[in-house]
Amino acid sequence: MQKDMLKEIFRLQERFDQAVVEHRGIDFSQEVWIQKEVLAIISELAEILDEVNFKWWKDPQAVDRERLLEEIVDVLHFFVSMCLKAGIGPEELYQAYVRKNQENFARQEGRTDREGYAWKK
Repeated sequence: MQKDMLKEIFRLQERFDQAVVEHRGIDFSQEVWIQKEVLAIISELAEILDEVNFKWWKDPQAVDRERLLEEIVDVLHFFVSMCLKAGIGPEELYQAYVRKNQENFARQEGRTDREGYAWKK
């Protein structure tokens, strides 16, 4: 039997978030939690930039794939945590992703009335 990986990621993150809240005695409102998660994601994205030689004023280094993977996973941790704080579970996230993916394809294929996505002929 194959495990649903997205559900497992959400389960593990929920368990970790609960442990952090209990251990640290944190009690933020939903609004503050989401703000903190967004800021944490921004911080992790900056770390990804550092891993891929964003700083053109420094000598470039070989990209360390393991460090890059670690930083990308950190973004995922905070993203899933934000979903949990917003009351979004893996099924709802998946369905919303599928809908948005279809909409994005429609826009790129010129099947939209939204401004700014005109099909170039």
